[in-house]
Amino acid sequence: SQVSFEEESQKQPVVGHWKPLMPSKGNKEELETGCQDAGGVSETQSTEQLNVSRLRSSSVEIREKGSEFLKDELHKAQKELKLKDKECERLSKVREQLEQELEELTASLFEEAHKMVREANTKQAAAEKQLREARGKIDMLQAEVTALKTLVITSTPSSPNRELHPQLQSPSKAGFRKGHGRNKSTSSAMVSAASQNVAPEPVSRECREVDSILFAEFQAWKESPTLDKSCSFLDRIYQEDIRPCLDFTKQELSELVRVAVEQNTLTIEPVASQTFPVVKVAAEECGGPKKCALSGLPRTCKHRIMLGDSGNYYYISPSCRARITAVCNFFTYIRYIQQGLVRQDVELMYWEVMRLRREMSLAKLGFYPSEM
Repeated sequence: SQVSFEEESQKQPVVGHWKPLMPSKGNKEELETGCQDAGGVSETQSTEQLNVSRLRSSSVEIREKGSEFLKDELHKAQKELKLKDKECERLSKVREQLEQELEELTASLFEEAHKMVREANTKQAAAEKQLREARGKIDMLQAEVTALKTLVITSTPSSPNRELHPQLQSPSKAGFRKGHGRNKSTSSAMVSAASQNVAPEPVSRECREVDSILFAEFQAWKESPTLDKSCSFLDRIYQEDIRPCLDFTKQELSELVRVAVEQNTLTIEPVASQTFPVVKVAAEECGGPKKCALSGLPRTCKHRIMLGDSGNYYYISPSCRARITAVCNFFTYIRYIQQGLVRQDVELMYWEVMRLRREMSLAKLGFYPSEM
């Protein structure tokens, strides 16, 4: 057939004929099909490579953008951290300043409180001292009033009462009686002299002669009476009478008693009229109703003493009480002279001082009235 002829002619070209330059229809289709197959494979590979490159580029871009974002965030965080550090530093300075101000305020408050307490204690001590002095003056004035009342009632110019006029009787009976009518040493002698109406003892005749040295010292002291023991008059009496009379076995307590007598803060009271208090110091130091605190010996103690406002009582024997009372009487008399309450001649006052010195000497030697 014509078709088969054409195929054979295509397979075996005829000699002497030109090969057609243009392919036939069938060849064109085959060529196009082959080209299409080869083009499809290459296009797929290129597409995949393009996708891979795109993925790579996109991942690199994402990484770059992510790193930039992280850098920005890190930078922001560092800035915020610096701001926080500055704020913390500022707050720390504020806290330190507040703590320092609080410490200064606390210290100033404590100092002010201590200052107020010191001032209050000073004022209280001054007020208590003034109160004690006022009470002593009141007791003294009451004793003077009592003595004057008794003088007015029992004495007249025509028949004077020699018991109440020391200048009209011998110096051994003039002045102050022994013993304490009251508890305080300031008014004991005056009250007992004014309140006790004791019959005068027979006057014993004795010879007396004024010692020129002692009298001169007393006259010099009388010109400007003082309780300063540096003057020659009181210095002699301290050395010869007061210190020996108040020299007990318990040296420390003896010194406290001497200071209390000098400062007029000693109180003597009978034991029977008071209940036994609870003392703040050891019982050995205070003694007891059967033991003297000053001598340390077993004695029947009818009286006890208190030094100032300490609240501690010390039981004393009659002999120790007589010695303390003798010294108190001496200080009471020279205080009255210093205050201008004794209106007597200088010589009479001198002999009264000598009598009080004799009482201290006798008490030191152990002589004392039985009523002690």
